[in-house]
Amino acid sequence: MNDRIFLSSPTIHGEEQKFVQEAFDTNWVAPLGKNVNEFERELAAYVKDMGYTAIELLPVTEHPLDDSWGYQCTGYFAPTSRFGTPKDFMWFVNHMHKNGILVLLDWVPAHFCKDIQGLYEFDGTCCYEYSDPNKREHAAWGTRVFDYGRPEVKSFLFSSARFWLEEYHIDGLRVDAVASMLYLDYDRQGGAWTPNQYGGHENLEAIEFLRELNAMAFQTDPGVLMIAEESTAWPLVTRPPDVGGLGFNLKWNMGWMNDMCHYLKLDPFFRQYNHKDITFSMMYAFSENFVLPISHDEVVHGKGSMAGKMPGDTQEKKFANLRAAYGFMTGHPGKKLLFMGQEFGQMDEWNENRSLEWELLQYPVHKEMQEYVKALNHLYTTQPALYEMDYEPEGFEWINCTYNDENIAIFIRKTKRPEDTLLFVCNFVPVAHEKFRVGVPFAGKYKEILNSDSVKFGGTGATNPRVKASKKEEWDAREHSISITLPPLGICVFQCTPVKEEPKKETGKKAAGKKETAGAARKKPAAAKKPSRTPGPVEAAGKKAADALDRISQKVGGLIKKTAQSGGQQENKESVHKEER
Repeated sequence: MNDRIFLSSPTIHGEEQKFVQEAFDTNWVAPLGKNVNEFERELAAYVKDMGYTAIELLPVTEHPLDDSWGYQCTGYFAPTSRFGTPKDFMWFVNHMHKNGILVLLDWVPAHFCKDIQGLYEFDGTCCYEYSDPNKREHAAWGTRVFDYGRPEVKSFLFSSARFWLEEYHIDGLRVDAVASMLYLDYDRQGGAWTPNQYGGHENLEAIEFLRELNAMAFQTDPGVLMIAEESTAWPLVTRPPDVGGLGFNLKWNMGWMNDMCHYLKLDPFFRQYNHKDITFSMMYAFSENFVLPISHDEVVHGKGSMAGKMPGDTQEKKFANLRAAYGFMTGHPGKKLLFMGQEFGQMDEWNENRSLEWELLQYPVHKEMQEYVKALNHLYTTQPALYEMDYEPEGFEWINCTYNDENIAIFIRKTKRPEDTLLFVCNFVPVAHEKFRVGVPFAGKYKEILNSDSVKFGGTGATNPRVKASKKEEWDAREHSISITLPPLGICVFQCTPVKEEPKKETGKKAAGKKETAGAARKKPAAAKKPSRTPGPVEAAGKKAADALDRISQKVGGLIKKTAQSGGQQENKESVHKEER
């Protein structure tokens, strides 16, 4: 592979461009040397070191315009010559696989460019696109729309998708702009659209195409990831066709992304009025199998980089906000996607004509951010609670989502094993809280395993170095609680280890070798006036709940008492708390 010859990218500038131009003027090829030959190895080593499990590529299909980033392609079966040959791309994918890294590819069946050398009016007529002028054009993009009702067009697109899966061993396809395919009136102003045969705005042909596409993909490789970039509330995107779904197994959560970005850009003072931005997503989090995307679309066109979005008059405050955001994202249900450069806090927006700002890593604040993201990735891959029940409601539970004024969110992630439980405490204001009490799911020990405010991540050091033993003190509608230091603009993650509560022992002095009967004990006035056990708060709450809910069965009270005494029967506790609420 050391003898490879590379075609140059037309986006190279400066002295390097002069060198490339000279090479082109002589023999039309440019040997770019070791810096290109070693690209695959460098990327694999970096991704692996950072703890990422997959990379997603912007479209590598051949395209005429660099500014389209590959989303307006002409060669549906050709990796772009900008980066090498087809065999080079095969070697790239294989090298990623050898390092345990999945390769996902952006694939664009929603539209195509109007370059004459492409599919545009291929035989002089609307061959691949709709002939109906109200259906064939995406005016905002300046592109044509595929005619999904034509068998020839469907066969062409199916063949393209299968080609990348079979010939290049791509692990998944992220299907671009699915919403534009599903709606006949998508981005068409002034009523310039044609309804379907039933008078609706659904593109019935595109719906059937997507279902067949996914069926074909899973037949080709049952383990493939088919991901929909679908930005609306179209139902059942990640459900099988036999129940009315589109058949994808993942969907980008654009709602979460928009709400989160809106919330993060606010001054912390005003976040109290927008608390729903970080809690509302849990109303629909399990309606689909979601990916939480921080993608290229969020760091271009004046939107700024993720670090650039953050409020704060100093870089330290901006990065504290960003650490809190990434920590919350890690704990939130759904797979995670982060665009390149955002892991070390690139300040400028992404520019396809420039390299990432790797030089920033010489500054501590950026290096510390990179280390923090690495720690989050390690947390994700080593804690089953973050992925094992990611798409099941039972895998997530709010402890308290009503701290609107304080901008605090507390929740747990869990599996069927209590010992896997993780407690997340998130603070989105620059105010630290000492001795902040938090309700916990069960009696046990709580060890802080990650704190975004750690000094090694660039924080102030408001951490919890000692293991917290829970106390039987009701808080957040929980029977047990702990007291912690809550950092400013930070998150704490605690590993939860359940322990059984020891029953309280009788304290009365007894004569040596002499046993007291239960009847005798009950006759003593002192024992009657000073019971050995004061009724706990859960029992009191259970009584109130029984009154409020029209005298719930006495079995509930018995369950409450039994749970309070055992402490380790989590399933029963959750039932009790459900009744309390």
